[in-house]
Amino acid sequence: MLVYLRLFAESFSFAINALRNNKLRTFLSLLGITIGIFSIIAVLAAVDSLDKTIKDQLSGLDKNTMYLARFSFGPTDVPTWKRLQFPEVSYTEYKYLKSTLSDAENMAFQLFVKRENISFESKSVNRVNTVVASHEFEDIQALKFSKGRFYSESESNSGRPVVVIGDDIANQLFGSLDPIGKRVRIYGQKFTVIGVVKKEGSGLFGDSNDVSMFLPANYVRNRFGDNNKNMNHIIIIKPTEDVDIDALKAEVTQLMRSQRGLKPDEIDPFFISVISGLQDAIDDIISTLNIIGWVISGFSLLVGGFGIANIMFVSVKERTSLIGIQKSLGAKNRFILFQFLFEAVILSILGGIVGIIMVWLVALAANAFVEDFTFVLSFFNIFLGFALSTVIGLISGVIPAISASKLDPVEAIRTGM
Repeated sequence: MLVYLRLFAESFSFAINALRNNKLRTFLSLLGITIGIFSIIAVLAAVDSLDKTIKDQLSGLDKNTMYLARFSFGPTDVPTWKRLQFPEVSYTEYKYLKSTLSDAENMAFQLFVKRENISFESKSVNRVNTVVASHEFEDIQALKFSKGRFYSESESNSGRPVVVIGDDIANQLFGSLDPIGKRVRIYGQKFTVIGVVKKEGSGLFGDSNDVSMFLPANYVRNRFGDNNKNMNHIIIIKPTEDVDIDALKAEVTQLMRSQRGLKPDEIDPFFISVISGLQDAIDDIISTLNIIGWVISGFSLLVGGFGIANIMFVSVKERTSLIGIQKSLGAKNRFILFQFLFEAVILSILGGIVGIIMVWLVALAANAFVEDFTFVLSFFNIFLGFALSTVIGLISGVIPAISASKLDPVEAIRTGM
């Protein structure tokens, strides 16, 4: 055992001296593997960060939440021209489903409308994301408030001119003033502010609640009617816990077909989209991004590996005479083998360490300057960087090391001379 430890120590010492005596060559070799490791770890960390941010954004929603509308949230086989002929889901259908469905914990009616301006005295905010929904929207979206409340069932049903605003909107309009009870102007009419949604940060899926305002659906329906072409209707269904989602979708489909009097041979003129399906689609996208990242970064690693192999072959050729002298003095083949193998591995590991440090610095900078997005550098990615750099070093150095260890001492001395 001591003999092998001494062999490793001496081989390692020879490798370090060789790297120290060829600083420029060492630097150029490090550069290739550093770029490769940096590329792979940076891409994997970025994809992990994106995955975490998306899942955090969706964490407030029940993954089984359903969206019933004339349009689909995902890909569909129904041609566009056919989808454009589908009628909007109606408020009547929302009330019918709410009174009929037994496995729905909650249900809300929402209108997708264009952005509107909101003003208070001399201050105004233009093109505000306007969320028009019934009172159940609060519970389904799990809204939290820093001040005030959401509109009540009676306010929602009667279409009272009340509004709930996001944190950014409140700061821009009121500053240090308490916005609760203040009267703002929307649609040219006065609305009473009854609540401010707690600050949540920017969202990946459209505007966040910070830059949004919430209005009762019936106010907009009463003002503009149900047939306004600038509005899209949607019914949001939150199932009860542990319900069979497929069975509930089938029940909703049957009730909607019955309500609309559809014949058996007619297709469903509506779509039921489920959050869990969206999460599956996101997971597929993340997996695809990981594969693309591996492929692109793999080329950088390949170039780095070839660079180290090339440098090692040059090193073997330059030190042919020294190898011959070492072997003539009794150096074993494995001593020569380990000497060059250690040199390649040390080069690769150093390049990997530098690459990981660069990713860590980029992560720090990203977290410092990019708001509402956390760049995650996991322990697994760090370990992967070390492992990859070690493997690349072994693969790149094994052939040059074997060729060096098999040199004939006499021929090696003669060739070197």
